[in-house]
Amino acid sequence: MALVKLNNRGVRSATTFGSISALGEMRFIKKQTASASSTISFVDGTSDVVLDDTYKEYVFTFNNIHPSASNPQFTFNASADSGSNYNVTKTTTWFNAYNDESGGTPALSYFTGGDLAQSTDFQRLANAVGNENDHHTSGELFLFDPSSTTFVKHFICRIQTQQDDASAVAYSVDAFISGYFNTTSAIDAIQFKMSSGNIDAGDICLYGIN
Repeated sequence: MALVKLNNRGVRSATTFGSISALGEMRFIKKQTASASSTISFVDGTSDVVLDDTYKEYVFTFNNIHPSASNPQFTFNASADSGSNYNVTKTTTWFNAYNDESGGTPALSYFTGGDLAQSTDFQRLANAVGNENDHHTSGELFLFDPSSTTFVKHFICRIQTQQDDASAVAYSVDAFISGYFNTTSAIDAIQFKMSSGNIDAGDICLYGIN
């Protein structure tokens, strides 16, 4: 039983006696740990993965994703055929805030090299991920209603990268990526990979939100 009341700003709050509905709860589905992995895939119905109409919203979290190659892109794509092909058409946008270790080049900018326009290519989520021992990228990706057969599928990603440029200057890059998969077919698999080399280490977890 829950008592709903207004606070002094007119906002509703709940005082719980026993339990209340768990609407909005994030529920863990699957964790995959990279170890020199060429790809990491989450396919509905495979290895305990759920990516169907059980949830309207799914979240992938990236923890300490470390590449084997020097400065690759961390990318992802979707499948509408249970992982046989990762080539769903998408239109996307990208901007980022960044600064280097000297504090000399802070900026907020749109990154045209990160967006796609009706492309089946893998979407980059992080650019030029450093592969020194202490370099990695972390963040989260939200995928909305992937099983819908009426609407296109929106996604939003925010990701933080320790990035190196050609002169080995280290940057902190806070990237914002979003877009939509332009299909009314259900999306039932998601794959992550580096543009070159392997995902050397790190965890990717999948959650569903009620």
